[in-house]
Amino acid sequence: MNRTTVSPRANGGTKQIALALQGGGAHGAFAWGVIDRILEDGRLEIEGVSATSAGAMNAAVLAGGLQRGGPDGARAALHAFWQDVARAAQYASPFRKLPWETFLHNGHTLDYSPMYVMTDLMLRMLSPYQFNPMNFNPLRDVLERHVDFEALRAGCPIHLHLCATNVETGKVRVFDGHEMSADAVLASACLPFLFQAVEIDGEHYWDGGYMGNPAIFPLIYHCGTRDVVIVHINPIVRRGVPKTASEIMNRINEVSFNSSLMREMRAISFVASLIQEGKIDRPDMKQMLIHSIRSDEAMSALGVSSKLNADWPFLCFLRDEGRARAETWLHDNFDAIGQRSSIDIRAEFL
Repeated sequence: MNRTTVSPRANGGTKQIALALQGGGAHGAFAWGVIDRILEDGRLEIEGVSATSAGAMNAAVLAGGLQRGGPDGARAALHAFWQDVARAAQYASPFRKLPWETFLHNGHTLDYSPMYVMTDLMLRMLSPYQFNPMNFNPLRDVLERHVDFEALRAGCPIHLHLCATNVETGKVRVFDGHEMSADAVLASACLPFLFQAVEIDGEHYWDGGYMGNPAIFPLIYHCGTRDVVIVHINPIVRRGVPKTASEIMNRINEVSFNSSLMREMRAISFVASLIQEGKIDRPDMKQMLIHSIRSDEAMSALGVSSKLNADWPFLCFLRDEGRARAETWLHDNFDAIGQRSSIDIRAEFL
């Protein structure tokens, strides 16, 4: 793969990391905020990204921005992209006139509204092949306006890996930098109840979250750094037992979309323990250092319907939450990069 290098801005104190970006619809704006603060800080160089769904969109825009203008160019690109997402959704979203605060307090106000119940019922009764036979997806135009996919295929500035799920085989498909296209990003973000499966080279794909949200193994295989920073969108912990149909379905989705990540973390912990105990000593085996940026409290306060809300003030609220969490993480854990994991993998994932 033809790969260019992103020059770090900091002198002497720069460290390399890889990012693992989860999906979650409009909640992906949280990851935008995390990336924005990391780029602004300037002490961390992003060597690679593995991403799914909304994370895949962030990753593609990030790579394109880095290619055109380095970290500052990437920050500007992400801001412009999410602003354009808000504009595109202005007329498409059934929730466009509601204040973003409506989506707080576990979404009770909105998740039980007649409009949301009607929309949810329609999506359960009709497939996208029925209610959207022309397969219109406004995100395609937004992506193609903000990402030069041909340039990325020619020389992606980072190791870029986007995860999708093969509809027929159920296997994870990872699209790498030299395979970047709008179709690859949309395949990674193809929720089967909303969009028709994306066809690439005769194969059909759904959202990558079912098999890798996101997949960590591409970063292990292709990146030199051992440090992987996972940017969580779906809460791992949600206190209380869900009681309503909407709450139950939301928690099922969170658990299922976190399951592949949990399994990979178990494998990483197992290999790390073997290395630490001296039971394996092979140059092709490396102990990964895992870090986590998340806001379970903020995300748990949002109803499932908020993942469809691309209202600009709401996206900015999520961005600012991501920036704040990244700021805290940088302050508390920068020294751990290159030295140790900043989370207890067994306590968090096992």
